[in-house]
Amino acid sequence: MSVAIVERHLFGGTCVNTGCIPTKAMVASAYAAHIAHRARDFGVIIERRPTVDMPGVKARKDAISERSRTGVEKTLRSLPRCDVYVGHARLTSARDVAVGDQVLTGDRIFLNVGGRAAVPPMPGLDDVPFLTNSSMMDLDVLPRHLLIVGGSYVGLEFGQMFRRFGSEVTIIEMAPRLVQHEDSEISSAIQEVLGAEGIHVRLNARCIRLSGREGGVIAHVDCEEGSPAIEGTHLLLAVGREPNTDDLGLDAAGVARDQRGYITVNDRLETTVPGIWALGDCNGKGAFTHTAYNDFEIVASNLLDGAARGVSDRIPAYALYIDPPLGRAGLTEAEARRRGHAVMVGKRPMTRVGRAIEKGETNGLMKIVVDAQSQEILGAAVFGTGGDEAIHCVLDMMYAKAPYPVLSRAMHIHPTVSELIPTLLEELTASAG
Repeated sequence: MSVAIVERHLFGGTCVNTGCIPTKAMVASAYAAHIAHRARDFGVIIERRPTVDMPGVKARKDAISERSRTGVEKTLRSLPRCDVYVGHARLTSARDVAVGDQVLTGDRIFLNVGGRAAVPPMPGLDDVPFLTNSSMMDLDVLPRHLLIVGGSYVGLEFGQMFRRFGSEVTIIEMAPRLVQHEDSEISSAIQEVLGAEGIHVRLNARCIRLSGREGGVIAHVDCEEGSPAIEGTHLLLAVGREPNTDDLGLDAAGVARDQRGYITVNDRLETTVPGIWALGDCNGKGAFTHTAYNDFEIVASNLLDGAARGVSDRIPAYALYIDPPLGRAGLTEAEARRRGHAVMVGKRPMTRVGRAIEKGETNGLMKIVVDAQSQEILGAAVFGTGGDEAIHCVLDMMYAKAPYPVLSRAMHIHPTVSELIPTLLEELTASAG
């Protein structure tokens, strides 16, 4: 088939340029700084106090991101029967796409336009400078005091990394706990980890208002505890994402969107117009690189292989890349009970995981939830060293639809974090909530 690829700006999208790859490169630098400061805990003496070179951190991050971006572009441009166009694409009909003065016509159109940081109409925001996850990538100085509005993935990852670089950090969250959709125990453990590193957390922050003066920004909050005014030098907005669908010409093609701007799709990711599909962040079915890639697999299998795959086949899974990382698969305990399951729960603190003790990284806990009648594994969280990898033991079992005894009887390698997952299942107890 002949294919046209249209890219407006940087190849690789959010993940390569302002998301996964550059932020995890910075997380790695922050981890190195953290371990350097803890060197004595491991019997290693560093004569001079380690310092962080922020231009060096940025240069390393930029180089890693650029390698990935140029690799993506080179691959696309070298594909046979693939034409690459650079510019802003807009639908002019259900089969036509305008890119500048050119009009491309095709029987199949795939929209994979991603999203951007949401900027809510917060009082005073127009009067103060602020950063988003994208503009943070351009920062090569160390903020004296970084204020972060938002206590989920973006806010927590940037908060911990800049605290480890040497900034004072305050995270402001409107909800009563961090990562509100997680298990309450996991949220509490995350807050304990961040608090132990000196990060200030302000919860139940209602009526957030912003003001500024030279060299700083002030967040005015109505909280149950703490000062009503928090003064910082830099402000990061980390309050969610919105899809890049407002300037695509969707109306001209008859493609429907929902109230939040996400393109309406069915289980096969088909839009309301035959011959047009929507993949990735813009369809509201997932906000991760792995969900976007799975979208591609679903559409390609249905179109090219004659398979019958759908979004409903997949199990929710994600990782939060603070240190230690959180790996999540499936339902939380609260979600499982809301869906009517009688549940059994297994828990283990990382202080009782040999691998974590050996590494000197015993923060966090492991938790797994099982249906008491069917023995189906409903969900799990591994918040601890290696949690982003260990969670796949559970995830793969869930996809195999294997009852939990299959995993509980498996022989895992010692010493690992994963070897304690069968132990979790051997220690299940009934939970009434």
